[in-house]
Amino acid sequence: MSYEAYADETLGFTTRQLHAGYNPAEHYRSKAVPIYQTVAFELGDFDRCSRLFGFEEEGHSYVRYSNPTTSVLEKRLTSLEGGSEALGLGSGMAAISNVFLNVAREGDEIAAVPTLYGGAITLLKKILPEYGISGRFVEKADDIASYKSAINERTKAIFVESLGNPGMNIIDLEAIAELAHEHGIPLIVDNTFATPYLLRPFEHGADIVIYSGTKYLAGHGTTIAGMVVEKGGFPWLNGKFPQFESFYEEYAEKIGRDSLDRTMFVKRLKIRFLTDLGAHLSPTSAFYILQGIETLSLRMERHVENAQKIAEFLADHPQVLSVSYPGLPDSPYHALAEKYLPKGAGAILSIRLKGGLEAAKTVLRNVRIFDFLANVGDAKSLIVHPATSTHFGQLKEDQEKAGVYEDTLRLSIGIEDVEDLIGDLKQALDSIGNVG
Repeated sequence: MSYEAYADETLGFTTRQLHAGYNPAEHYRSKAVPIYQTVAFELGDFDRCSRLFGFEEEGHSYVRYSNPTTSVLEKRLTSLEGGSEALGLGSGMAAISNVFLNVAREGDEIAAVPTLYGGAITLLKKILPEYGISGRFVEKADDIASYKSAINERTKAIFVESLGNPGMNIIDLEAIAELAHEHGIPLIVDNTFATPYLLRPFEHGADIVIYSGTKYLAGHGTTIAGMVVEKGGFPWLNGKFPQFESFYEEYAEKIGRDSLDRTMFVKRLKIRFLTDLGAHLSPTSAFYILQGIETLSLRMERHVENAQKIAEFLADHPQVLSVSYPGLPDSPYHALAEKYLPKGAGAILSIRLKGGLEAAKTVLRNVRIFDFLANVGDAKSLIVHPATSTHFGQLKEDQEKAGVYEDTLRLSIGIEDVEDLIGDLKQALDSIGNVG
């Protein structure tokens, strides 16, 4: 038997999404990744127990910390993203919050764009400040000068979404990464909407990538999950991160200096936060995310093909005030889409309606294929009113900075027959004119 695809990084993306990180010979030759549905693993003997709990030996002891099923998912995403190590967590917000706690301490700041998912904005504006960590928002996500103004001696990271939610703005990653590195801080990118198939932020200077695995990585709308991937090589010992210096001193001999030089961020995230805050991804959830990843590239091709056609249809509809989709030639982000997303500009778009809030309500009442719920990235098409869901509770000013208005609808374009989707949107939009 000469099966070696699990370890071959020269293979293509679609091949690796099926094979990377899983050697059947290590799992009783089961071709499918098994679900290790157990709370704990036998420690073997006294010496091995000491090595495991001292992080001197790779292995599994208690599932709040690690599990073989989850490890396969982590290795597979590491391969697809082109990173050094990954970690699975219980949700996308668990991934974001744990990353922020890992990179910043009391008195520190995180510079962030205003075009974020509402939960991330709430975390930075209302929750973390209670623990001494502040979010400082750049005024304009498209203006490098705004980022420069947001950085000071307390700034420990820049946080962006590669595709904004819901405005689908594109960040110039290379320019922001260069600025971050000039100040000795990492660029953290939430790449949920793009996926590693459409965009690999590490290739453009990012240091940490975050995912809500719930979305496109899964694709089936059944499982909540979060992922963190580290590029490796960021100089965490540059004097700006004393927490990493003390961690390095404590674990350099146990884990190995070479390993820590490549995986310092994820190792500390795992040991300091995952173990004791308890946000680890369950093995069953990891299994479901792996099932989704096996078809990721195929789904994304159909997603973006459908989204482009639907955006073009909506741009010409008389009830639509504007369409935010970087695949359209008149989008202010079209040039950046061609640079960073040559395979397609994603499958989320937002529209503003000429008839305001009442028009938005009418569309939501009349769609028959698009389902009205607060999720994206499903194989099925979804629609939502962000002002009363994903960005609910935000100040009107903050909503508008994120591209959210009372007349805004966010569409997550699925993989159905595009003619059916266009027909559904047409009849729903046409019904606006029949109201009253």
